[in-house]
Amino acid sequence: MADDEISEQDLVEALSRLQVSDLLVQTLSTVSSLAYHRLSPEHRDLEQARLAIEALRALVPVLADAVPRDLTRDFEQVTANLQLAYAAAVEQGS
Repeated sequence: MADDEISEQDLVEALSRLQVSDLLVQTLSTVSSLAYHRLSPEHRDLEQARLAIEALRALVPVLADAVPRDLTRDFEQVTANLQLAYAAAVEQGS
């Protein structure tokens, strides 16, 4: 086996250490980045931005008891900022 290959044992160990909350934090971070990207004038896709915002609105409360409050607050602020940016983009017309 090459040095850069991961064994099944390594994968099982990594999965046993992974927390769902860790995955959700990473997912929400990625979703928020995609939403901002989809709201930019050169990559505007309001339906995809709306979907990302709705996902954030649904998942941030679920995550609230599993992560520090300041992280939840950050995601809530990101969601609010995205909602404002979405409203501005709709007003400008896509």
